[in-house]
Amino acid sequence: MKEFFAFVRKEFLHIFRDRKTLLVLVGLPTVLIVLFGFAISTEIRNVNIGLLSMDDDISITRLMQKIDRSEYFTYVGKYASEAEVDEAMRRGEIDAALIFPAGFIPAMFGAEGAEMALVVDATNPNNASMEVMYLSRIVYGYFGDEMAGSGIGMPSDMPAGGASLTPNLRMLYNPQLKSSYNFVPGIMGLILMLICALMTSVSIVREKETGSMEVLLVSPVRPIYIVLAKMIPYFVISCAILLNILLLTIFVLKVPVEGSFFWMILVSLIYIILSLGIGMFVSSIVKTQIIATLICGMIFLIPVMMFSGMLYPIESMPVALQWFAQVIPAKWFIEAMRKIMIEGVPVRYVTTEILIMSGLAVLFFTAAVVKFKDRIE
Repeated sequence: MKEFFAFVRKEFLHIFRDRKTLLVLVGLPTVLIVLFGFAISTEIRNVNIGLLSMDDDISITRLMQKIDRSEYFTYVGKYASEAEVDEAMRRGEIDAALIFPAGFIPAMFGAEGAEMALVVDATNPNNASMEVMYLSRIVYGYFGDEMAGSGIGMPSDMPAGGASLTPNLRMLYNPQLKSSYNFVPGIMGLILMLICALMTSVSIVREKETGSMEVLLVSPVRPIYIVLAKMIPYFVISCAILLNILLLTIFVLKVPVEGSFFWMILVSLIYIILSLGIGMFVSSIVKTQIIATLICGMIFLIPVMMFSGMLYPIESMPVALQWFAQVIPAKWFIEAMRKIMIEGVPVRYVTTEILIMSGLAVLFFTAAVVKFKDRIE
């Protein structure tokens, strides 16, 4: 173990002696977390919507059929209570729900009018605002034009054209529609992938280019310990970067942590290990630092931005790209962090994301050790 700790110390000294690398490691996360403080609007597609209606009214059924025919929404089903609606939204089964109280149709044509509720998951404020706008337009168009004009569902003792509808809109998890609630989990995934994968990907390659790999290979340390010695310094630095990001998020951007701080840290540590494993795997299969940088920049970094849900909703992409997004590690991290940080859900709602990231971490770390050559080719 003495040789192992000597390797770890060597890696720490190498990092701290490189002032430019330290500047990137410390300054880049701060710059990115601040610069991404703006919202990017995108068009929504395939938003899952549920229904809670106390009455089995044909008018509401036809409204949901019209919503389902829209290219923007997919009708999932009917729920029996608001608790079921909330549970379905926490599970990610629906993104929005329409709630109609008992006697809604008769009350709507009465003197005082009726009130309905439109509940939307506002974890992503851009999507939420557009969902509210699209749904409101469909609902108003249906009750205002079709029902008032044709008398569908109108009681015989109610005056035609006398309908009145007052919507009750609720934005869950992010009522102020702050864009930082959306981009913070995404930029965390981007920064950690950039720092961990990019920096570790050049560590072994640098040893090959400088000729010091021969010294490592003739040492009594096993290949797995060499890989671990390369990863540990970047793991410690990544933990410090994670702490810096969280401090900026909570105290500068004012993003609250609604869920368990412990599970949020644990999920982040699993993602850090996964990103380190990816970087080590890349460094073990390439021979130059330029190629390693290009691979991390083009093959890992760009997909993180485009297909992880960080900037664009995955549900709005073509089916082929939606399947491709499932293999992007950052997708699972961003989804887990949004659920824990913004929605405040228990850990059982992110077990899928945790298991997938853990499996990928084991896969890449094992592949990095297997690919690590015990001799110079």
